[in-house]
Amino acid sequence: MRETKKYPLELSTMPGFAGSSAYYLRYEDPHNNNVLVSKEKNEYWRNVDLYIGGTEHATGHLIYSRFWNKFLFDLGVSCEQEPFKKLVNQGMIQGRSNFVYRIVNTNKFVSLNLKDEYEVTPIHVDVNIVSNDVLDLEKFKAWRPEFANAEFILEDGKYICGWTIEKMGKRYHNVVNPDDIAEKYGADTLRMYEMFLGPLEQSKPWDMNGIDGVHRFLRKLWNLFYKDGKLSVSDTEPTKEELKSLHKLLKKVTFDIENFSFNTSVSAAMICVNELTQLKCNNRTVLHDLLICLSPFAPHITEELWHAIGNKESIFNAKWVIYNEEYLKEDTFPYSISFNGKSRYILEFSADATNEEIEKTVLAHPHSEKWLEGKMPKKVIIVPKKIVNIVL
Repeated sequence: MRETKKYPLELSTMPGFAGSSAYYLRYEDPHNNNVLVSKEKNEYWRNVDLYIGGTEHATGHLIYSRFWNKFLFDLGVSCEQEPFKKLVNQGMIQGRSNFVYRIVNTNKFVSLNLKDEYEVTPIHVDVNIVSNDVLDLEKFKAWRPEFANAEFILEDGKYICGWTIEKMGKRYHNVVNPDDIAEKYGADTLRMYEMFLGPLEQSKPWDMNGIDGVHRFLRKLWNLFYKDGKLSVSDTEPTKEELKSLHKLLKKVTFDIENFSFNTSVSAAMICVNELTQLKCNNRTVLHDLLICLSPFAPHITEELWHAIGNKESIFNAKWVIYNEEYLKEDTFPYSISFNGKSRYILEFSADATNEEIEKTVLAHPHSEKWLEGKMPKKVIIVPKKIVNIVL
């Protein structure tokens, strides 16, 4: 009779089940060798303010955390029935797959816009040897032995790949290595581009075609501080336009961070840096506060520029800048000047201009002569800060 080996039954399932479900309580009192968490520490920290995790994580892990927390609450270990005050599920980053098109029964590959002329088989190709849908031919040949002698039918000297959006996975060859992106563009570009892709809670496709724009933005930020390779920062008084642009960004980012709207913060930062570039701003006060505002998004470049302008401590010890509504007030407003409801030109008026002053200026303006045709207006309708409509 064959001898059967016997092994002891694993009875210690607590570390994997309970441990991974109640670790947040242990964080409150990690060095206590007597209990999971002391009553004093638990009543101080209480439950988790914010938990960020994917939807799969929420339905898998957090449901057990809730079960265990209620059990521990009944035992008097936890002082809160619910383990988490707020849950945010970040969306999944989907992969952008690329295809090459192999002519049937050959080792020849035809570019995307020429494939309809042949009978082809689409093949997933490693996205790491594709840049902006253009295939690196030598890397493709080295990718797999069977492609070493591949031939290509090109368009305008390039092999253009097809593409689609799919879940990231090895079988689709669309997994992007973040180390490679950081090596080529820098960690700040990678970090900001991930935020720029879309709202935090939505799934969105990874697309390398847009990363260059974020990289250019960071170069523009750098160029606000440096001219011809040398630091060029002035101590003059900031202008109204510079302060308005900066504080508009500060207001937006302050709101967005609290509401997890990071993609719109990146957009606002791009607008601000473009405006400061057009204003040729190199004012130390403005740039100092701009760096603090951008530091949560691009920590490496802001830290370097922060020290370049003379700061000794880390930028992450700096106090957050509170925006000032006074700088956001408009001094002038553009008015659309219309005749019988049709807009003809634009005029700007100061914020405190009266209706009488606006009407008088519009009727006397040289551009109005053509549309008045010597007639006296029957009525002049003024919508404050927007429209002047002259009815003939």
